[in-house]
Amino acid sequence: MPQMMPMEWLMLYATFLTTFLMFNIMNYFNQSPPNKQESNKSNITSNKMSWKW
Repeated sequence: MPQMMPMEWLMLYATFLTTFLMFNIMNYFNQSPPNKQESNKSNITSNKMSWKW
């Protein structure tokens, strides 16, 4: 591989960093908020056991 000038390495790094950041930002803001349903809270049942030691 021929040697590259430092400015070319800097531009290559900036290009990959910008692409990586834009990809992560788009994925972060593309997520839809979770659906909050009030009916799910009433469906939760807990089995209470009385332990005898």
